[in-house]
Amino acid sequence: MRNFESDVQLIKYEVLKEVVKLSLEGKLKKEYKTIAKKIIPGPKPRTRCCIYKEREIINERVKLAMGGNKKNKNMIEVISIACDECPIHRFTVTEACRGCLAHKCSEVCPVGAIHIINKRSYINTEKCIECGRCKSVCPYNAISDVMRPCKRACNAKALSFDENKKAIIDNEKCIQCGACVYQCPFGAIMDKSFITPVVNLLEKAKVQNDFHVYALMAPAISSQFTYARIGQVITGIKKLGFHDVVEAALGADMVALSETEEFAHSISEGRALTSSCCPAFVAYIRKNYPELVSNISSTVSPMIAISKLIKNLDPEAKVVFIGPCTAKKAEILEPDIKGITDFVITFEELQAMLDAYEINIEDCEDSPLNNASFYGRIFARSGGLTESIKHIINDKGLKVDFKPISCDGLQECDKALKLLKFNKLPSNFIEGMACQGGCIGGAASLCHGPKDKTEVDKYGRLALEKHVADSLRVFELEEIDFNRKY
Repeated sequence: MRNFESDVQLIKYEVLKEVVKLSLEGKLKKEYKTIAKKIIPGPKPRTRCCIYKEREIINERVKLAMGGNKKNKNMIEVISIACDECPIHRFTVTEACRGCLAHKCSEVCPVGAIHIINKRSYINTEKCIECGRCKSVCPYNAISDVMRPCKRACNAKALSFDENKKAIIDNEKCIQCGACVYQCPFGAIMDKSFITPVVNLLEKAKVQNDFHVYALMAPAISSQFTYARIGQVITGIKKLGFHDVVEAALGADMVALSETEEFAHSISEGRALTSSCCPAFVAYIRKNYPELVSNISSTVSPMIAISKLIKNLDPEAKVVFIGPCTAKKAEILEPDIKGITDFVITFEELQAMLDAYEINIEDCEDSPLNNASFYGRIFARSGGLTESIKHIINDKGLKVDFKPISCDGLQECDKALKLLKFNKLPSNFIEGMACQGGCIGGAASLCHGPKDKTEVDKYGRLALEKHVADSLRVFELEEIDFNRKY
């Protein structure tokens, strides 16, 4: 049974589902404007002040589901009309103010925004620059800090607000992680979708026999679709029209092997290495620590690695990655790897597709998932890559001093990168995951609650192959270039 965490997620699902339905009927371009009235029939509003505003917001969501603003390269966009309900002023003096004689709050304010009237402090919101110094010095903790959820979620510091208090995204800082998409309680930020070209591709493949469409399933699937078994999900995906479903975890095995070899080489040169699996983490380094770009592993991500393998085996193949990550949507458009993975859809979008196609995965038989190793599957959680490299080092008997640090979330990543920048990091390998918990905490997950990492390990133990070398033994990988240049 589908359980949605909020009306925001439910409405997003409904929009995507209707877009898929019209795509299947070949009516999307002509009838996409009818979706809003279907979802918000009236006469009473569903969540907002009136049905007209709700419908306009739906219209903007439909546009994003159809690919969004082509001139904006960012995969994350603000729905301006929906961004108007958050508290406008961040800092407020509460009733706890005792009117103390020290007036530390007004003394510390760099712009003179705090005044004392009748022995009580007041903040002039026209002057306030939201630096927070007043709150930090108040001895009574009488100043409340109500940071808007989207800004609080954005550890890349890419979010600010215009003169109308609408959220704006700085594309030069945004790493496409999607944290703001998930955390906005009013659904005013959304990721663009490739769902319509994927539907069109699948329908085209059904009538043409000259190419196949492959689905790449992210190992984070272990924490999704809790109402069905993974084998049933695989069958459902095949019923959509995919020729086969391949584990992206097999690409993770390839990446682990390549990064282990690269680590051994980098250590011989006295250079620390950072992982390259998480595109948001890589983007964060490139945008905030350009001097550390040479430390990023040149190995492609698991998604790109397995896409290369598939197209090496089937040159006419089309590849669609399915996972919880919005940053993957931006990754496939990067110039040096564009076209290797054709499209990315999220677990949210997959659910909408399955229901639009009227495929009940609960009623499906189980299908096997192309097998990766235990270590490839645990890439879905923070620390998984590190364990994989340790395994390969031991398995190959490599004489290297592997001193890793696994960073869970962007804040931990930033601390490690700062230390590396100033040659203070005691480790020689940084595994960076922008999302809390790793990929299982991705913004486009169906379930955003606390994830049990042991569930990923349970899924990993279901793998027939326990060693990385075993899962790759049937492939000739020497012909495939797994490197890229940043």
